[in-house]
Amino acid sequence: MTVRPRGVRAVNITSEYIKLDALLKFAAVASTGGEAKLLISGGEVFVCGEPCTMRGKKIRPGDIVRHGGSTLLVRQAQ
Repeated sequence: MTVRPRGVRAVNITSEYIKLDALLKFAAVASTGGEAKLLISGGEVFVCGEPCTMRGKKIRPGDIVRHGGSTLLVRQAQ
């Protein structure tokens, strides 16, 4: 059993990775791809604590993505 901090939402993926813009849409942090692109290019998204401006960044299980009040922990679906 894995313990995660409060306020962190787990997002399960079935593939090896998911691109950052697709993750934001999948997790409903952004409602459209255009919105996800603006959030990322504006430097508002952090991957593993570092700002990320690459829409196509490969996000893998174990990575933590943060935007505003949303924190996502990416996990491999069982």
